[in-house]
Amino acid sequence: MKLLLTSGGTTNASIHDALVGLLGKPIADSKALCIPTAQYGHPLCTPATTWSFVAGRFSDTDMCALPWKSLGVLELLALPTMDKERWVPWVLEADVLLVDGGEATYLCHWMRESGLADLLPSLSDTVWVGVSAGSMVMTPRIGAAFVEWTPSGGDDSTLGVVDFSIFPHLDYEGWPDNSMAAAERWAAGIKGPAYAIDDQTAIKVVDGDVEVVSEGNWRLFNADLHASEG
Repeated sequence: MKLLLTSGGTTNASIHDALVGLLGKPIADSKALCIPTAQYGHPLCTPATTWSFVAGRFSDTDMCALPWKSLGVLELLALPTMDKERWVPWVLEADVLLVDGGEATYLCHWMRESGLADLLPSLSDTVWVGVSAGSMVMTPRIGAAFVEWTPSGGDDSTLGVVDFSIFPHLDYEGWPDNSMAAAERWAAGIKGPAYAIDDQTAIKVVDGDVEVVSEGNWRLFNADLHASEG
């Protein structure tokens, strides 16, 4: 699977171009499914914010507002009630999965419960574009500060598709808990490779190769907690 792990979506030309490069064809020729599930696990999200994501109404740069050949909704909460023979072909036919933010451990739970997590290794040509929690779910753990929904295991672990963690929305206006100082404290608790990224930054992962795509600010905290800036 090809990953584009963003904080805020396709917010600038560099991230947009990275998405097109991963698709290998124009957006207008690509089939997309959007996954809003993570929103239901976060206390700040509402039916209105879920609709805004699906309808591409947050901004003109919203992923769901891009001119896809087709765009559908894949709601993970519904999949356990359906035969896999029905919904798996929908996923296999999609060029890209657009995965919204919200609560990452909640999203992780329903990816496992639905069977989507088990399907990921077979999606070698599919692009996964995450926003915030939709990106964090692919990491080994998110840090206790980001847990808003307590999973059955009671910890902050997620899927571990990549070997680094993500602190999203760095220096987001009006969010003092997302400062660089807060990211430093978070990274110290993670004790492993970790990126702090703002909404103008994404992390592209293809065949294990990691590349930061940014028109903004980010920092990589290494496993030994020494940091390098970009």
